[in-house]
Amino acid sequence: MPGEGAPRADVVFVGEGPGADEDASGRPFVGKAGRLLTDIITKGMQRERESVFIANVVKCRPPGNRNPTPDETAACIGYLHRQLEILSPKVVCALGKVSAHHLLGTDLSMTRLRGGSHAWRSIPVVPTWHPAYLLRNPGAKRQTWEDIQRVMEIAARP
Repeated sequence: MPGEGAPRADVVFVGEGPGADEDASGRPFVGKAGRLLTDIITKGMQRERESVFIANVVKCRPPGNRNPTPDETAACIGYLHRQLEILSPKVVCALGKVSAHHLLGTDLSMTRLRGGSHAWRSIPVVPTWHPAYLLRNPGAKRQTWEDIQRVMEIAARP
């Protein structure tokens, strides 16, 4: 699953990998977590989902919906990097620890990564909680909203 969205998107969201719903539909972020991400984009950011690009670190669903292994990530990460080079967005929003770790080359916790200044090859990266985490921990939505406001601020820069 390569991802979807605007070919000239100024905002790119990167998750870890497709789940069962995404695997069945061939589209990223379409299950419950996907609906929450769509709400964040359409209701929070006041944008159409089609105006951003949504991708994943790994392009196929790991068995049992587990986190991708280092070999699986190594097989796909170059593709994600090339996507980001081609898209050249103003900002990347890393959805969750797996995408943040692989984009930023770190193993810091999300608590430590959130709110910091990060970049992937000079493109700002804003790590935030994965929508699936928000479904389990709704109290983190406020922090995510703060992160999304940073995404919007960076995207609005000339």
